[in-house]
Amino acid sequence: MGQPMPAYTDPVLDPKEFRSALSQFATGVTIVTCNTDDGPVGMTANSFNSVSLDPALVLWSISKTSRRYDYFATAKRFAIHVLDADQANLCMAFSKNAQAFDAAEHWSTSESGVPLIDHCLSRFECETFAMHDGGDHTIIIGKVYGLTTGQGRPLIFSQGGFLS
Repeated sequence: MGQPMPAYTDPVLDPKEFRSALSQFATGVTIVTCNTDDGPVGMTANSFNSVSLDPALVLWSISKTSRRYDYFATAKRFAIHVLDADQANLCMAFSKNAQAFDAAEHWSTSESGVPLIDHCLSRFECETFAMHDGGDHTIIIGKVYGLTTGQGRPLIFSQGGFLS
């Protein structure tokens, strides 16, 4: 059982406390990929959620200050890969390098030109459906047009580290 909760603190006044509170929520880990004029790029993201079953919509968000922002803000198509528990190294590779595809065991390019990483738990191939302002992030909603599902245990991130 958790400890008693301290008094409320306004997160606007204390961004570190807000971030710490958010880290208590365990999330799955994804890599989002797209094709660009500079070649295929990807990035690690844990801001993935379902939005709608009909039509099939998912969302993720990207920091407006990310060096990869322009790639994804202009992408017409992208893929979201839900990582397996054994893919922490892949997560870390893409968090440092947008073109870390050599860290993937296998990857290919879809007919529509989107880079696809194999051996993940799920893969959602999407076309950009909408984009919304989300403070210091942009929320990107994708309409799913392709889906692949595997088996395994998800890579989970919480409190600044991976759970095993």
